[in-house]
Amino acid sequence: MSILTILFLLLISTAAEAQRRPSNITIGSSLTLTSISSWPSPSGVFAFGFFPQHLNSYAVGIFLPDKTAVWTANSDTNPTVPKDVTSLLLSSDGRLILRQRQGQEIDVISPSATIASASMLDNGNFVLYDSNSRIIWQSFDNPTSTLLPGQRISNGQEIFSSASEIDYGRGNFRLKMQNDGYLVQYPVNTPDTATYTYYVEKPDGAVNISLNFDSDGRLYQLNGSLPLRNISNGRLPTEGNINFMRLDVGGIFRIYSFSLSNMTTTRRWSSVVDECAPKGFCGFNAYCTLRDSAPVCQCLPGFVSIQSGNNTAPCSRDFSVQGCSKNDNRLKSVMSRVVNTEWDETWYENTVMTEEQCSKSCLDDCNCEAAMYVDSQCRKQRLPIRFGKRSLGKSNVAFVRVSTPTGPDLGGDPEHKINIKKEQHMDILIIGIVLMSIGILAWSISVIFVRQKWKEYNKIGKENGDNFVEGISLQVFTFEHLSEATNCFKEELGRGASGTVFKAVLQQKMVAVKRLEKEFTQGEMEFHTELKTIGKMYHWNLVRLLGYCINRDNKLLVFEYMSNGSLADILFNQKNRPSWEERIEIARDISRGILYLHHECETQIIHCDIKPQNILMDDKWCAKISDFGLAKLLK
Repeated sequence: MSILTILFLLLISTAAEAQRRPSNITIGSSLTLTSISSWPSPSGVFAFGFFPQHLNSYAVGIFLPDKTAVWTANSDTNPTVPKDVTSLLLSSDGRLILRQRQGQEIDVISPSATIASASMLDNGNFVLYDSNSRIIWQSFDNPTSTLLPGQRISNGQEIFSSASEIDYGRGNFRLKMQNDGYLVQYPVNTPDTATYTYYVEKPDGAVNISLNFDSDGRLYQLNGSLPLRNISNGRLPTEGNINFMRLDVGGIFRIYSFSLSNMTTTRRWSSVVDECAPKGFCGFNAYCTLRDSAPVCQCLPGFVSIQSGNNTAPCSRDFSVQGCSKNDNRLKSVMSRVVNTEWDETWYENTVMTEEQCSKSCLDDCNCEAAMYVDSQCRKQRLPIRFGKRSLGKSNVAFVRVSTPTGPDLGGDPEHKINIKKEQHMDILIIGIVLMSIGILAWSISVIFVRQKWKEYNKIGKENGDNFVEGISLQVFTFEHLSEATNCFKEELGRGASGTVFKAVLQQKMVAVKRLEKEFTQGEMEFHTELKTIGKMYHWNLVRLLGYCINRDNKLLVFEYMSNGSLADILFNQKNRPSWEERIEIARDISRGILYLHHECETQIIHCDIKPQNILMDDKWCAKISDFGLAKLLK
């Protein structure tokens, strides 16, 4: 009996040890997208592989059993897996790649050495090893938006929120453990200065600090091995739960508990109570206000959202009048008053005066489009303005210029008009009645047509109202920002009939900025509408539109940068012409892009100008169609 007992205990301990051992992913191991397979950890709590994202697309990363993502590959660029990917593979040459149908390969993770094996550990850490079983990369050292127990944000490191709940690309907020010891939250694309902070933890004199997260849900700062400060309150149960910290889409970092028994996630702690506190929650020319404790973005007077159905989208003027009423008597301008709001303070003039004087001073200043009256100071600004939020405890007042065209004076003595009508000949009266009838008929047809179009627009908006939160959105840039990014439009990449393309650097990423020079026939709002249509289109074989700028007569489009130039450069290169097989592949790429534009996208587009100069090659020599929306934009 004693021998049997010993053998039984040995079997139990062996099984337990097997559960503790990490899963072993060897060279040649692969996952297929068709079966949505994954590499699980030994306990099955975590898995590495494909998980669903927006618009029936997928991303690669680490996730819990309910597909809650805790780490996402390529979240800083584009986490969406291309439609033609067939498998995720640890290749024979030691790379973790996505393989496409045509044999093209995309690196998922790029460590400094050749990969020999990989493991999905039970603590949620995905680890890559070299041939000597040394760790050459691990997800715990490269957090995206989430911290798991045992994970930390090191000194000088930062994490970013996701773009939306179903788009795991980089969002609008960041949490940084600064080198000076401060734990700070900022909007993205802002410098590390106090002006842009909305959450700060002070270091108490220490500088070599990391942010740590424990299995019991405690979030604390650590100086080397010395705990400094508990940030979260209390301890959370660990039995049957996975606790994790996440920088949420709305810019607030929170602690959650995931129950393994009923697969539910519970919010346990929040860094900020006011959900309007994160700067940049609302887009340009909009401010955040709380309704039943939920954050809602509201456009400034005279402005409308550029993305129907998207609460956090930027706002633009709902009128296309440009100019200044001081210099143009055809315009009438008034200063609309918005009380109890705070904005980003980027004024060009700051003067002490009364509130009434501030409103009039901005109205009389053709450069002034908005003015902030704060503590008896009048701060004049230009549009767009950002980081707006309702602040009921402050007496701040924002003045916004709203302009309308003035028509001719149609007044006069009514009795005199009646006498004139009585003296008109019958034939003129008949002609007038006929013309009026025709006008009413035309007006009625127009109203019916417009209402029908509006219904179709609303239908599209309801069906696709989440396009922005699903990550298919355009960023609005100021002209000054793009001028600085292009070094005052110095480095020209190419020139065409519609404009000139310049090289630029935005957010430490190379982009191409096209400055449109052709005359536009439509107004600003129609231009916005066409841009939104083009911005919703995404295909592997189309050059992606990233953002735009409309500044009076300046209209600029921001595209992804194509490092290998145009097809014309390749075809007419005497030294290194493409082979027949390469030409066939390029033709297939172009055909796939045209097929999408003609048949597969929501709003079909005819390019009107397909030529080698408008076919660009990316860094993987994939052909992409450029300028595919200019036919719509230029009419």
